Amino acid sequence: MTKPFQFNASDVTVEKRETVFQGFFRMDKLWLTHPRFDGRDMPVFTRELFIRGDATCVLPYDPQRDEVVLLEQFRLGAMGRNQSPWLLELVAGMNEDGETPEEVAQREGQEEAGLTFSVLEKICDYLVSPGGSTELIHLYCGRISTESAGGLFGVEHEHEDIRAHVVPADEAIAMIADGRINNAAAIIALQWLQLNRPRLREGWG
Repeated sequence: MTKPFQFNASDVTVEKRETVFQGFFRMDKLWLTHPRFDGRDMPVFTRELFIRGDATCVLPYDPQRDEVVLLEQFRLGAMGRNQSPWLLELVAGMNEDGETPEEVAQREGQEEAGLTFSVLEKICDYLVSPGGSTELIHLYCGRISTESAGGLFGVEHEHEDIRAHVVPADEAIAMIADGRINNAAAIIALQWLQLNRPRLREGWG
């Protein structure tokens, strides 16, 4: 059997590329071809690609109180479904040019929740929707104290309206099972926390 990853980016030929929309985000249309697994070449086909920069997300966790901080805010993409478009999410923000993910984490921790992370542990990097988007998420767990956490936050001119909630870790994990949390970054981070809580409580506590 052939092992995975026999092809790489150099095997893709982009015949043509044009920007079809430029606003807050960008959309490009590409004409491309690449080799097939059966040895033939794929006929030239078109795809639209959503150009979105990388982002950093952080799950704030207090190992002594065994609590997390989750942010509630409106999300347009959740409209039209049988749920509230106000979601419970992680601290998150887009990476600006020249910023490291750790710098983004600290900036967004302050802006969105009034938090400073004393430790940032990398969980993973993952592609959000690689079938049509360029976005990559840098995912972390950050050590905090929840003693005075919670409240209203957000940058006014960016139209942010955020409520930070302090939630017991067990309850946050249960929110995945019952569907109250259904966004990828929060699910991945909380399931990672579920696996790593004993180590973090001993090492961070």
